[in-house]
Amino acid sequence: MNASDLKERTFRFGLRVIRLCESMPESRTGRAIANQLIRCGTSVGANYRTAARAKSTRDFIAKLCIVEEECDEAIYWIEMAVASGCAKQELVAELLDEAGQLLAITVASIRTAKEREKE
Repeated sequence: MNASDLKERTFRFGLRVIRLCESMPESRTGRAIANQLIRCGTSVGANYRTAARAKSTRDFIAKLCIVEEECDEAIYWIEMAVASGCAKQELVAELLDEAGQLLAITVASIRTAKEREKE
């Protein structure tokens, strides 16, 4: 997978998060979870794009660490949406899987970049 593919995946992930949030109930809980999830879910792609334009390896790693945090937070809020009844597990299963894959890719990229930085 190259940087362009990952840019596209993180962008599509953000769009899917937006669609999920738009389908949540207009309750206090639904709005609160949707607001948090939109922020972190769309931040994954935005911060990945920033990382792709990093000025140095150290800058790249720092920005990817933000992607990692935002992706992990998105997973948390999707799980919270299911647990609170704002979303159905079967409707978010693929989105959770994608978030997990993006998180794993990001962690592996950070690890690789750190190893290269040592060379």
